[in-house]
Amino acid sequence: MSSNNASEKTVSDGQRTTTEERGHESTVAHEPAGRSACPECAGQVITEDEQSFCTDCGLIVADEWVDLSPTLTDLGLVGDADQSIETVDPLRTDKSLHTKIGRSTDGQGNPLSNEQWETVQRLRKWHQRMQFGGTRKRTKRLNEGLRDVEMIGGNLSLPDHVIRQAAQHLRSASEARLPGGRMAWEALAGGAVLLAVRASSVDRDDIDVAVARYTKAPHERVCAAARKIRCECGFDVPLIRPNAVMAVVDALDADAIPGARAVRTWRLAQHLLQLGDQVPVGSGTPRCTVAAAALYAADRLLPEKHLTQPQVVAAASTIVATSRHRIARYSQELVDAYTDEHGTDDPSVGLEAERDTLR
Repeated sequence: MSSNNASEKTVSDGQRTTTEERGHESTVAHEPAGRSACPECAGQVITEDEQSFCTDCGLIVADEWVDLSPTLTDLGLVGDADQSIETVDPLRTDKSLHTKIGRSTDGQGNPLSNEQWETVQRLRKWHQRMQFGGTRKRTKRLNEGLRDVEMIGGNLSLPDHVIRQAAQHLRSASEARLPGGRMAWEALAGGAVLLAVRASSVDRDDIDVAVARYTKAPHERVCAAARKIRCECGFDVPLIRPNAVMAVVDALDADAIPGARAVRTWRLAQHLLQLGDQVPVGSGTPRCTVAAAALYAADRLLPEKHLTQPQVVAAASTIVATSRHRIARYSQELVDAYTDEHGTDDPSVGLEAERDTLR
């Protein structure tokens, strides 16, 4: 073979094949972390927040989302995974693995005649029936929810990997049978997008309001759906309102709780809210509502009661709509969870546990 021809070089350990041409520097197609070394210093390349970089010199190798799941080759099932794995799309109910029937053109892009178009429409109808299978009604609702996720992500100009992660969250919610009752599919779609954005490197300022703007559900229900998915499915993602208890405390009257007592009440309420996320308590309720119930429960556990239900409801209602019934119900559930966790209703145990968490 002539030296002027391009020579192919196979990169070991699963890396892509690159081409070196005469007069040009060789390039390396970088794979996910653990499969390649830094091209500058040969250091270790790791992937974090959809960005691959060298731990030694800091060179950014790739800034696009990569699928880190094991291939069929890694699992020892096939010899050449690149030739045996179909691309999947979590935004489709069948992950786009089934037959796709066009709308107005044939395989070569030619327009269909009237007779061909009618035939294709019949094929599409029967294909859709077979695609949704025995759980047709629930699968159709999942399909509509995935369309909502795609619509919300498109309106917010979110990256593709964030939209796909939101689709995975919605699928997990469907498998956990979360839709139903007051928890609508529309709210779950917005909550799934909200969780995916919180877990990514996208700018999060007022993102809950932005997501609710394009969701077919109120802001309160979107936040409640996000908390329900996070608590019921056990996702380790950043909290939607990490300072919910302090927000309720700030909304109270200045003289509602004395200064020294306010700190102890806030710390105990923080501990109760963490228990509420673990149990969970009021998983389909906005976190600020549960935070208000935790504040009232903390005041009940401590000696010399200072807060009343109307005071707490009025303060929480400045953030999210709530009621005395919710505060009374969730505060009692939080006290029960506290007693089950520590075997006592002594507030000093919870305060000590919160102190250890802050350390």
